[in-house]
Amino acid sequence: MTRLADFPITKRWPPRDPAAIQYYGFPTPNGLKVSIMLEETGLPYDAHTVSFAENAQFSPEFLAISPNNKIPAIIDPQGPGGAPLPLFESGAILIYLAEKTGQLLPADPAGRYDVLQWLMFQMGGIGPMFGQMGFFVKMGGKDVADPIPRERYVQESIRLLKVLDRQLDGRDWVCGDYSIADIAICPWLRTVTGFYEAGPLVGWDTLANVPAYLDRFMARPAVQRGLLQPPRG
Repeated sequence: MTRLADFPITKRWPPRDPAAIQYYGFPTPNGLKVSIMLEETGLPYDAHTVSFAENAQFSPEFLAISPNNKIPAIIDPQGPGGAPLPLFESGAILIYLAEKTGQLLPADPAGRYDVLQWLMFQMGGIGPMFGQMGFFVKMGGKDVADPIPRERYVQESIRLLKVLDRQLDGRDWVCGDYSIADIAICPWLRTVTGFYEAGPLVGWDTLANVPAYLDRFMARPAVQRGLLQPPRG
């Protein structure tokens, strides 16, 4: 597809600014990574709400650019070579936006891979494990009689928080300077203490560094703007 208008998703969610990055999502932890990144970089974007209540993530238009039926997804009308680029998976989108703007991902190889390894720590650990814990603590899984799965995910979440806490010792940000690793991690921390109401369960107040780290993140103006995107409707 050589034009933004060629993508079926633009019929369901018409662009307000066809030159801007088209962001399709919802203010979940994974969705917020992208809206916050867009705010931090200053890239113009249109935020489109993919309503879970309407099962819009399963619509043919959305599946055409996000075949795993998960938010977030984007289309950059000015992708590599000037052609539109659709992307799904929040980690891939963060890397792409960092490389497009030259922001929040170090240019030197050692610094770059340091950030990428902590981004993968979130993608492979914090996100899946916190999400499963939240299911068993807050959502449908709370009614499961067998205590083993709940305890499994609670204990793994505690372990991951301790790993993060040690990494933050003597640092304001995970890799020293603020980066896409922090943008990936912090929305999940916010959900643990907020929507999941699991702070006491995971020993939040016993952590030496993580609570202040989240406070620093939440104090950033771009983060506060990103939390409001896309509108819930």
